[in-house]
Amino acid sequence: MEQVRAVAFDVLETLLDLGPMRSRLAAVGQPPELLQPWFLRLQRDAMALTLAGDVAEFGAVARQALRTETRHTAAEDELDHVLSGFGELPAHPDAEPALRRLTEAGMPVGCLTVGDPEVTARFLAGAGLDGYVGPVITAGEAGVWKPSPGLYRTAAQRLGVPLGGLAVVAVHAWDCHGAKRAGCAAGWCSRLEGRYGAVFAPPDVVGDDLVRVVEGLLGG
Repeated sequence: MEQVRAVAFDVLETLLDLGPMRSRLAAVGQPPELLQPWFLRLQRDAMALTLAGDVAEFGAVARQALRTETRHTAAEDELDHVLSGFGELPAHPDAEPALRRLTEAGMPVGCLTVGDPEVTARFLAGAGLDGYVGPVITAGEAGVWKPSPGLYRTAAQRLGVPLGGLAVVAVHAWDCHGAKRAGCAAGWCSRLEGRYGAVFAPPDVVGDDLVRVVEGLLGG
């Protein structure tokens, strides 16, 4: 691993806790356990659009995926209620201390997300994380979704470092794999998946929370 010169964090599920979306689903008469298949469909459909050469817009793909998972039983205003929750979600407990540690070390920090930039900015501000984060790099800006190499290249450019000097931090093994294949370093947090998948390129740093991952990237 080259010396890390900047760090870009995944947002959805890495910094942001999707759990409260279950109550929004329940509030419109949908089963709370719909959250996982809906989010997986959202990711799959957006990746499929990218592979087909199209631009996947987060809000539109999220809405369509939710329509499909509810079997078209949710009204448009009910979809609005669920989707508006993306801007009000809390941070995971390890997010703020990890970002603070990087800031104290003088490390440039960005966010690399497939989400809407305005929604992401509201989340960061509401969670008290905006003071630690510089650029928010989105799939819309790059024109492709993760794990396409173009999004990681855009992140490196925005943070002003070569690809080899950028570390991507995520709780998804596939995201770390994409970063490695693009030429970046990768730090994987096991909080979500438990064990790193053997089919993916191994990350440079592994930790059971974001703070341990950050310490590893800093050489601590």
